[in-house]
Amino acid sequence: MAPKKAKKKEAASSNVFSMFEQSQIQEFKEAFTIMDQNRDGFIDKNDLRDTFAALGRLNVGNEELEDMLKEASGPINFTVFLSMFGEKLKGTDPEETILNAFKIFDPEGTGVLKGDEIKYYLMSQADKFTEAEINQMFTMFPLDVAGNLDYKNLCYVITHGEDKEQE
Repeated sequence: MAPKKAKKKEAASSNVFSMFEQSQIQEFKEAFTIMDQNRDGFIDKNDLRDTFAALGRLNVGNEELEDMLKEASGPINFTVFLSMFGEKLKGTDPEETILNAFKIFDPEGTGVLKGDEIKYYLMSQADKFTEAEINQMFTMFPLDVAGNLDYKNLCYVITHGEDKEQE
């Protein structure tokens, strides 16, 4: 009977890794390593505080950090970290969610947005982009000859990692 339990546990942990492509797992591993400031293999409250500080957000409250840690089923090692992302992504279509956000600015459903307008919104709303971040985006996703951004392709690349034409 014990081997069955071991197999179930092994299958459960391997399911976490099967939810993502290898390149995504590598990116999550890099993010985990960055967040694990003290390099002990676990993300704890001090690691979160240090990560926020590195991102320029100082004075994060203990309650906020504790609430974040409570989202995990236990100590946050890489497998738990990956599971948390899996749970957040499960049952949702991130590409559709991102597309819907862009469609707010495209009521006609053309699939493109005027570059000047998207630049204005990204630099003036919520988590404001810097000029350098806008330039980087337009370098990676150039505007067409009419000055429009193909946001459908942008969403595809964000969620799949490559242009549709490359497949």
